[in-house]
Amino acid sequence: MQKIVECVPNFSEGRNTETIDAIAAAISAVQGVKLLNVDPDADYNRVVVTFVGEPDAVVDAAVAASAVAAERIDMTTQKGEHPRMGATDVCPFIPVRGVTMEECVELSHRYGKRMAEELGIPVYLYAESAKEAKRVKMPSIRKGEYEGLAEKIVDPDWAPDYGKAEFNAKSGATVSGGRFFLIAYNINLLTPDVDVANDIAKRVRESGFLKKDEQGNKIIGENGKALREPGLLKFTQGMGVELEAHGISQVSMNLLRYPDTPMHAAFEEVRRLARERNTDTKGSELVGLVPLDCMLLSGRHYLAATGGNPETATERELVEAAIEHLGLSTLAPYVPEERIIEYML
Repeated sequence: MQKIVECVPNFSEGRNTETIDAIAAAISAVQGVKLLNVDPDADYNRVVVTFVGEPDAVVDAAVAASAVAAERIDMTTQKGEHPRMGATDVCPFIPVRGVTMEECVELSHRYGKRMAEELGIPVYLYAESAKEAKRVKMPSIRKGEYEGLAEKIVDPDWAPDYGKAEFNAKSGATVSGGRFFLIAYNINLLTPDVDVANDIAKRVRESGFLKKDEQGNKIIGENGKALREPGLLKFTQGMGVELEAHGISQVSMNLLRYPDTPMHAAFEEVRRLARERNTDTKGSELVGLVPLDCMLLSGRHYLAATGGNPETATERELVEAAIEHLGLSTLAPYVPEERIIEYML
Protein backbone atom coordinates (compact mmCIF):
# COMPACT_ATOMS: atom_id res chain seq x y z
CA MET A 1 0.00 0.00 0.00
CA GLN A 2 1.35 3.42 -0.98
CA LYS A 3 -1.01 5.24 1.37
CA ILE A 4 -2.12 3.76 4.67
CA VAL A 5 -4.95 5.11 6.83
CA GLU A 6 -5.95 3.53 10.11
CA CYS A 7 -9.62 3.48 11.09
CA VAL A 8 -10.74 2.58 14.62
CA PRO A 9 -14.54 2.55 14.81
CA ASN A 10 -16.15 1.84 18.20
CA PHE A 11 -19.50 0.04 18.11
CA SER A 12 -21.98 -0.17 20.98
CA GLU A 13 -21.99 -3.96 21.20
CA GLY A 14 -19.55 -6.04 23.19
CA ARG A 15 -21.58 -9.16 24.00
CA ASN A 16 -23.36 -10.45 20.91
CA THR A 17 -20.70 -12.41 19.00
CA GLU A 18 -22.87 -12.75 15.89
CA THR A 19 -23.17 -8.98 15.57
CA ILE A 20 -19.46 -8.45 16.25
CA ASP A 21 -18.52 -11.11 13.68
CA ALA A 22 -20.85 -9.54 11.10
CA ILE A 23 -19.23 -6.12 11.58
CA ALA A 24 -15.77 -7.63 11.17
CA ALA A 25 -16.86 -9.58 8.09
CA ALA A 26 -18.21 -6.42 6.44
CA ILE A 27 -14.79 -4.79 6.82
CA SER A 28 -12.85 -7.82 5.62
CA ALA A 29 -15.01 -8.06 2.51
CA VAL A 30 -13.75 -4.70 1.20
CA GLN A 31 -10.77 -5.05 -1.11
CA GLY A 32 -7.82 -2.85 -0.15
CA VAL A 33 -8.22 -3.02 3.64
CA LYS A 34 -6.78 -5.31 6.28
CA LEU A 35 -8.61 -6.08 9.51
CA LEU A 36 -6.06 -5.93 12.33
CA ASN A 37 -7.95 -6.31 15.59
CA VAL A 38 -11.40 -6.85 17.09
CA ASP A 39 -11.49 -6.07 20.82
CA PRO A 40 -14.90 -6.53 22.51
CA ASP A 41 -15.59 -5.71 26.15
CA ALA A 42 -18.71 -7.17 27.77
CA ASP A 43 -18.71 -4.79 30.77
CA TYR A 44 -18.43 -1.76 28.51
CA ASN A 45 -20.77 -3.44 25.98
CA ARG A 46 -18.55 -2.03 23.28
CA VAL A 47 -16.22 -3.35 20.60
CA VAL A 48 -13.21 -1.50 19.22
CA VAL A 49 -12.28 -2.56 15.69
CA THR A 50 -9.00 -1.62 14.02
CA PHE A 51 -8.29 -1.85 10.30
CA VAL A 52 -5.97 -0.19 7.80
CA GLY A 53 -5.99 0.39 4.08
CA GLU A 54 -5.94 2.76 1.16
CA PRO A 55 -8.04 5.91 1.77
CA ASP A 56 -10.97 5.13 -0.55
CA ALA A 57 -11.21 1.54 0.63
CA VAL A 58 -11.11 2.57 4.29
CA VAL A 59 -14.14 4.84 3.83
CA ASP A 60 -16.00 2.05 2.02
CA ALA A 61 -15.23 -0.40 4.82
CA ALA A 62 -16.21 2.07 7.54
CA VAL A 63 -19.59 2.71 5.91
CA ALA A 64 -20.16 -1.03 5.34
CA ALA A 65 -19.43 -1.81 9.00
CA SER A 66 -21.67 1.03 10.15
CA ALA A 67 -24.48 -0.30 7.98
CA VAL A 68 -24.26 -3.65 9.76
CA ALA A 69 -24.24 -1.89 13.13
CA ALA A 70 -27.30 0.13 12.13
CA GLU A 71 -29.12 -3.05 11.16
CA ARG A 72 -28.18 -5.16 14.17
CA ILE A 73 -27.74 -2.77 17.14
CA ASP A 74 -30.82 -1.23 18.75
CA MET A 75 -29.86 1.71 20.93
CA THR A 76 -33.29 1.78 22.60
CA THR A 77 -32.27 -1.33 24.56
CA GLN A 78 -28.46 -0.97 24.65
CA LYS A 79 -26.83 -0.62 28.08
CA GLY A 80 -23.18 -0.63 29.15
CA GLU A 81 -20.56 1.02 31.35
CA HIS A 82 -18.99 3.09 28.57
CA PRO A 83 -20.52 6.44 27.52
CA ARG A 84 -22.11 6.22 24.07
CA MET A 85 -24.53 8.00 21.78
CA GLY A 86 -24.84 5.70 18.80
CA ALA A 87 -24.62 2.18 17.37
CA THR A 88 -21.46 3.30 15.59
CA ASP A 89 -20.35 5.58 18.39
CA VAL A 90 -17.17 7.02 16.93
CA CYS A 91 -15.24 6.45 13.70
CA PRO A 92 -11.85 8.19 13.54
CA PHE A 93 -9.39 8.26 10.62
CA ILE A 94 -5.68 8.30 11.49
CA PRO A 95 -2.75 8.92 9.11
CA VAL A 96 -0.18 6.09 9.16
CA ARG A 97 1.95 6.31 6.02
CA GLY A 98 1.92 8.55 2.96
CA VAL A 99 -1.20 10.35 4.16
CA THR A 100 -1.62 13.78 5.74
CA MET A 101 -3.95 14.78 8.53
CA GLU A 102 -5.75 17.01 6.03
CA GLU A 103 -6.52 13.97 3.91
CA CYS A 104 -7.91 12.15 6.95
CA VAL A 105 -10.12 15.13 7.73
CA GLU A 106 -11.45 14.93 4.17
CA LEU A 107 -12.14 11.20 4.65
CA SER A 108 -14.21 11.96 7.76
CA HIS A 109 -16.30 14.38 5.70
CA ARG A 110 -16.87 11.74 3.05
CA TYR A 111 -17.83 9.20 5.68
CA GLY A 112 -20.20 11.64 7.39
CA LYS A 113 -21.92 12.53 4.13
CA ARG A 114 -22.45 8.89 3.21
CA MET A 115 -23.70 7.98 6.70
CA ALA A 116 -26.32 10.69 6.49
CA GLU A 117 -27.38 10.02 2.90
CA GLU A 118 -27.21 6.22 2.80
CA LEU A 119 -28.11 5.26 6.37
CA GLY A 120 -30.01 8.28 7.70
CA ILE A 121 -27.63 8.58 10.67
CA PRO A 122 -26.58 12.08 11.81
CA VAL A 123 -22.84 12.64 12.17
CA TYR A 124 -20.86 15.08 14.30
CA LEU A 125 -17.27 15.99 13.40
CA TYR A 126 -14.63 16.14 16.14
CA ALA A 127 -10.86 16.34 16.69
CA GLU A 128 -9.05 17.81 13.66
CA SER A 129 -12.31 17.81 11.67
CA ALA A 130 -14.26 19.93 14.18
CA LYS A 131 -15.70 23.15 12.80
CA GLU A 132 -15.88 24.85 16.21
CA ALA A 133 -13.96 24.63 19.46
CA LYS A 134 -16.72 23.05 21.55
CA ARG A 135 -16.79 20.04 19.21
CA VAL A 136 -13.09 19.23 19.30
CA LYS A 137 -13.30 16.87 22.28
CA MET A 138 -15.42 13.75 22.26
CA PRO A 139 -16.87 14.16 25.79
CA SER A 140 -18.37 17.53 24.85
CA ILE A 141 -20.23 16.07 21.88
CA ARG A 142 -21.27 12.93 23.79
CA LYS A 143 -22.48 14.79 26.90
CA GLY A 144 -25.96 13.56 27.73
CA GLU A 145 -25.22 10.35 25.81
CA TYR A 146 -27.88 8.53 23.81
CA GLU A 147 -30.55 9.21 26.43
CA GLY A 148 -30.17 12.98 25.98
CA LEU A 149 -29.73 12.96 22.22
CA ALA A 150 -33.40 13.47 21.29
CA GLU A 151 -33.37 16.85 23.04
CA LYS A 152 -29.81 17.78 22.16
CA ILE A 153 -30.00 17.21 18.42
CA VAL A 154 -32.81 19.74 17.92
CA ASP A 155 -30.83 22.45 19.72
CA PRO A 156 -29.43 24.72 16.94
CA ASP A 157 -26.09 24.81 18.80
CA TRP A 158 -25.86 21.03 18.47
CA ALA A 159 -27.16 20.43 14.98
CA PRO A 160 -25.20 17.59 13.34
CA ASP A 161 -22.56 18.37 10.73
CA TYR A 162 -24.13 15.84 8.39
CA GLY A 163 -27.70 14.64 8.31
CA LYS A 164 -30.98 16.01 9.57
CA ALA A 165 -31.39 17.36 13.08
CA GLU A 166 -33.77 14.52 13.83
CA PHE A 167 -33.45 11.81 16.46
CA ASN A 168 -32.70 8.36 15.03
CA ALA A 169 -34.00 6.22 17.89
CA LYS A 170 -32.50 2.93 16.73
CA SER A 171 -29.00 4.09 15.70
CA GLY A 172 -28.49 7.34 17.60
CA ALA A 173 -25.69 9.50 16.19
CA THR A 174 -22.08 8.96 15.18
CA VAL A 175 -18.95 11.04 15.72
CA SER A 176 -16.13 11.08 13.17
CA GLY A 177 -12.93 12.99 12.50
CA GLY A 178 -9.28 12.93 11.59
CA ARG A 179 -7.10 12.57 14.67
CA PHE A 180 -3.68 11.65 16.02
CA PHE A 181 -3.12 8.16 17.48
CA LEU A 182 -5.25 7.83 20.61
CA ILE A 183 -4.19 5.32 23.25
CA ALA A 184 -7.21 3.78 25.02
CA TYR A 185 -5.58 2.89 28.31
CA ASN A 186 -7.28 1.55 31.45
CA ILE A 187 -5.55 1.22 34.83
CA ASN A 188 -6.92 -1.41 37.22
CA LEU A 189 -7.50 -0.58 40.88
CA LEU A 190 -7.54 -3.10 43.74
CA THR A 191 -10.98 -1.91 44.79
CA PRO A 192 -14.45 -2.35 43.30
CA ASP A 193 -15.40 1.12 44.57
CA VAL A 194 -16.03 3.16 41.43
CA ASP A 195 -16.13 6.34 43.51
CA VAL A 196 -12.41 5.91 44.18
CA ALA A 197 -11.77 5.40 40.46
CA ASN A 198 -13.82 8.48 39.59
CA ASP A 199 -12.01 10.57 42.19
CA ILE A 200 -8.63 9.59 40.75
CA ALA A 201 -9.84 10.05 37.18
CA LYS A 202 -11.00 13.61 37.76
CA ARG A 203 -7.62 14.49 39.29
CA VAL A 204 -5.53 13.13 36.44
CA ARG A 205 -7.59 14.14 33.41
CA GLU A 206 -6.60 17.42 31.83
CA SER A 207 -10.03 19.01 32.30
CA GLY A 208 -9.81 18.43 36.05
CA PHE A 209 -12.89 19.06 38.19
CA LEU A 210 -15.11 21.82 39.52
CA LYS A 211 -13.97 23.55 42.69
CA LYS A 212 -16.50 23.40 45.53
CA ASP A 213 -16.79 24.98 48.97
CA GLU A 214 -17.26 23.11 52.28
CA GLN A 215 -21.01 22.88 51.65
CA GLY A 216 -20.45 21.25 48.27
CA ASN A 217 -21.47 24.29 46.24
CA LYS A 218 -19.62 25.30 43.08
CA ILE A 219 -17.19 28.17 43.52
CA ILE A 220 -17.91 30.93 41.02
CA GLY A 221 -15.10 33.13 39.70
CA GLU A 222 -15.12 36.85 38.96
CA ASN A 223 -16.19 36.15 35.38
CA GLY A 224 -19.33 34.42 36.62
CA LYS A 225 -18.16 30.95 35.60
CA ALA A 226 -17.52 27.99 37.86
CA LEU A 227 -13.86 27.56 38.77
CA ARG A 228 -12.04 24.35 37.86
CA GLU A 229 -9.05 22.62 39.35
CA PRO A 230 -6.88 21.55 36.39
CA GLY A 231 -5.87 17.90 36.11
CA LEU A 232 -2.37 16.53 36.53
CA LEU A 233 -1.91 15.01 33.06
CA LYS A 234 -1.95 16.92 29.79
CA PHE A 235 -3.80 15.52 26.75
CA THR A 236 -5.66 13.04 28.95
CA GLN A 237 -9.33 12.20 29.33
CA GLY A 238 -10.50 9.97 32.15
CA MET A 239 -13.41 8.46 34.07
CA GLY A 240 -13.99 5.72 36.63
CA VAL A 241 -15.54 2.40 35.62
CA GLU A 242 -16.52 -0.65 37.67
CA LEU A 243 -15.56 -4.08 36.28
CA GLU A 244 -17.96 -6.26 38.24
CA ALA A 245 -16.76 -9.49 36.60
CA HIS A 246 -13.24 -8.93 37.94
CA GLY A 247 -14.19 -7.38 41.29
CA ILE A 248 -12.19 -4.24 40.52
CA SER A 249 -12.62 -0.73 39.18
CA GLN A 250 -10.64 1.06 36.49
CA VAL A 251 -9.42 4.53 35.73
CA SER A 252 -10.33 4.48 32.05
CA MET A 253 -8.31 6.97 30.03
CA ASN A 254 -7.72 8.25 26.54
CA LEU A 255 -4.14 9.44 26.05
CA LEU A 256 -4.59 11.92 23.21
CA ARG A 257 -0.88 12.67 22.71
CA TYR A 258 1.16 9.76 23.99
CA PRO A 259 4.57 11.42 23.32
CA ASP A 260 3.55 14.15 25.80
CA THR A 261 1.75 11.90 28.29
CA PRO A 262 3.03 8.33 27.79
CA MET A 263 1.49 5.27 29.44
CA HIS A 264 4.06 5.07 32.21
CA ALA A 265 3.41 8.67 33.27
CA ALA A 266 -0.31 7.94 33.57
CA PHE A 267 0.26 4.63 35.35
CA GLU A 268 2.65 6.03 37.97
CA GLU A 269 0.41 9.02 38.71
CA VAL A 270 -2.66 6.80 39.16
CA ARG A 271 -0.66 4.41 41.37
CA ARG A 272 0.47 7.29 43.57
CA LEU A 273 -3.08 8.57 43.97
CA ALA A 274 -4.41 5.05 44.60
CA ARG A 275 -1.94 4.50 47.43
CA GLU A 276 -2.96 7.81 48.97
CA ARG A 277 -6.49 6.34 49.09
CA ASN A 278 -5.40 3.12 50.81
CA THR A 279 -5.56 0.95 47.72
CA ASP A 280 -3.23 0.15 44.82
CA THR A 281 -3.08 -0.63 41.14
CA LYS A 282 -3.37 -4.12 39.68
CA GLY A 283 -1.76 -3.76 36.28
CA SER A 284 -3.38 -2.06 33.33
CA GLU A 285 -5.08 -2.74 30.02
CA LEU A 286 -4.74 -1.51 26.47
CA VAL A 287 -7.81 -1.46 24.25
CA GLY A 288 -7.16 -1.97 20.55
CA LEU A 289 -3.79 -1.51 18.88
CA VAL A 290 -0.95 0.90 19.65
CA PRO A 291 2.06 2.19 17.71
CA LEU A 292 5.37 0.52 18.52
CA ASP A 293 6.85 3.83 19.64
CA CYS A 294 4.25 4.06 22.41
CA MET A 295 5.51 0.78 23.89
CA LEU A 296 9.16 1.70 23.44
CA LEU A 297 8.75 4.95 25.37
CA SER A 298 7.50 3.10 28.44
CA GLY A 299 10.00 0.28 27.98
CA ARG A 300 12.91 2.75 28.01
CA HIS A 301 11.53 4.45 31.12
CA TYR A 302 11.18 1.25 33.14
CA LEU A 303 14.43 -0.28 31.98
CA ALA A 304 16.31 2.84 33.08
CA ALA A 305 14.36 2.98 36.36
CA THR A 306 15.37 -0.61 37.20
CA GLY A 307 19.06 -0.18 36.46
CA GLY A 308 19.11 -1.37 32.86
CA ASN A 309 20.49 0.41 29.81
CA PRO A 310 17.76 1.29 27.31
CA GLU A 311 20.37 2.34 24.75
CA THR A 312 21.76 -1.19 24.43
CA ALA A 313 18.45 -3.05 24.88
CA THR A 314 16.82 -4.76 21.94
CA GLU A 315 13.42 -3.69 20.69
CA ARG A 316 11.91 -6.87 22.12
CA GLU A 317 13.45 -6.24 25.53
CA LEU A 318 11.96 -2.75 25.62
CA VAL A 319 8.52 -4.05 24.66
CA GLU A 320 8.69 -6.77 27.32
CA ALA A 321 9.76 -4.22 29.94
CA ALA A 322 6.69 -2.12 29.16
CA ILE A 323 4.37 -5.15 29.35
CA GLU A 324 5.85 -6.31 32.66
CA HIS A 325 5.96 -3.02 34.53
CA LEU A 326 2.59 -1.76 33.28
CA GLY A 327 1.02 -5.14 34.04
CA LEU A 328 -0.56 -5.35 30.60
CA SER A 329 -1.18 -9.10 30.93
CA THR A 330 -3.07 -8.85 34.22
CA LEU A 331 -6.59 -9.33 32.82
CA ALA A 332 -5.61 -11.20 29.65
CA PRO A 333 -2.31 -12.17 27.99
CA TYR A 334 -0.81 -9.29 26.04
CA VAL A 335 0.62 -10.60 22.77
CA PRO A 336 2.71 -7.90 21.02
CA GLU A 337 2.38 -9.55 17.60
CA GLU A 338 -1.39 -9.12 17.85
CA ARG A 339 -1.53 -5.69 19.48
CA ILE A 340 1.22 -3.49 18.00
CA ILE A 341 0.38 -1.88 14.66
CA GLU A 342 3.77 -2.24 13.00
CA TYR A 343 3.86 -5.96 13.85
CA MET A 344 0.46 -6.44 12.20
CA LEU A 345 1.19 -4.76 8.85
